[in-house]
Amino acid sequence: MKYILKFKIPNDSGNTVVKDPQFGKKMQDLIAEVKAEAVYFTNICGRRGGYVIVNINDASQIAALSEPFYYWLKAEVDFIPVMTLEDLGKAGPSIEAAIKKWG
Repeated sequence: MKYILKFKIPNDSGNTVVKDPQFGKKMQDLIAEVKAEAVYFTNICGRRGGYVIVNINDASQIAALSEPFYYWLKAEVDFIPVMTLEDLGKAGPSIEAAIKKWG
């Protein structure tokens, strides 16, 4: 199942880690380690952060994916389940049933 791993880095720890000359290399290594399908860096509520698209087959993977962001970046991490267009198409009958029952 696809998730968006949203991370937000506090300004103090962010200021420290970006001073490291190896920051870019470490970030590339982290993104490779979590097997990101895509990654987008941006600001989130005035802080450095980003959105990483990952595929998770088992909920136990959430801990391993989160820890590098917690320990290295001191980041807040959220996992948001998402659907592809294909997934949404498969959900059509369930959506229709819910509308009939609740709509």
